[in-house]
Amino acid sequence: MSTLQDLQALIHEKFGIDPAELDPHASMREKGVDSLALVEFLFAIEDRFGISMSDEDSNVDTLAELAVVVDKARATQAA
Repeated sequence: MSTLQDLQALIHEKFGIDPAELDPHASMREKGVDSLALVEFLFAIEDRFGISMSDEDSNVDTLAELAVVVDKARATQAA
């Protein structure tokens, strides 16, 4: 399973948003993920993937961008 698919499953689990309804390149805010919910989602991502994300990563607005950030964090930790 790709990182993007994992994130889609997690957003469905946390917020009940059907992954088919969420364009990976569209703003998550368009589907009702406000700033507070996004922070909660970032914590869930850290737990799920065993990574640490920076404050700068909280500016990410799409699942596609978030998948890139997660992949980079995982690669950094593996090195």
